[in-house]
Amino acid sequence: MTTDILHTIVAHKRTEIAHHKEVVSEDFLLEQLDDACQAKSMKQALACSPTGIIAEFKRRSPSKGWISKNAKPEIIVPGYEQAGASGISVLTDQEFFGGTLKDLHDIRPLTQLPVLRKDFIISPYQLYQSKLVGADVILLIAAALTIDECKSLGRLAHLLGMEVLLEIHAENELDYINEYVDMIGVNNRNLGTFHTDVKNSFNLAKKLPKEFLWVSESGISQFDTIMQLREVGFRGFLIGETFMKTSSPVRTLSDFLKIPAL
Repeated sequence: MTTDILHTIVAHKRTEIAHHKEVVSEDFLLEQLDDACQAKSMKQALACSPTGIIAEFKRRSPSKGWISKNAKPEIIVPGYEQAGASGISVLTDQEFFGGTLKDLHDIRPLTQLPVLRKDFIISPYQLYQSKLVGADVILLIAAALTIDECKSLGRLAHLLGMEVLLEIHAENELDYINEYVDMIGVNNRNLGTFHTDVKNSFNLAKKLPKEFLWVSESGISQFDTIMQLREVGFRGFLIGETFMKTSSPVRTLSDFLKIPAL
């Protein structure tokens, strides 16, 4: 029997947010927002990049378990930038991915690249958290939201000065695209089963609106795949496990881009 992993994660996320609100109120977060830093544009960074790689800091996954439990952001993230990444993605879900908001908070001053908070965002509370820890971009997953929720969260993200990466997996989620979306991500990993197939990006490329910047997510392990995806219109490529599962994610990225490690 297949377990719907996304349903399990979102149910836990609701409980987690309720607990966070008991510890730190939403009103308190709102009071701190004046001190939030100006966001960097990932859309612009990807559009101007010859490679468009968003390198991910990822400790574990629900399907693979621990990938790099003791990964050091102070080594990996500056190294990603030096090796040629165009953006950084940070997993902040603790229960299923081993990440924390502290990871993003610690990573923000380590790089000049735009930083994406990759999490299962279902509440305005998480957007206030995201802004305060330095996220430039937030991920909205169509499969985890209603169309109205997606639009409302996107509007708030823009009001807070953050960009929106909308993640879809299937053609029936194209209806989630709205005026607050800055980039469309195609997840090659099915969030119900965690089966991954990069062909999903090629198939959906025929359906995606061309006025948006497209990002292919998950399952990319060869540079040739990036070149093929660029030919059909993608300009961003979110890659985590390919780098993080190795002893030196930075060297792996350098080798991936065929430039010497720094």
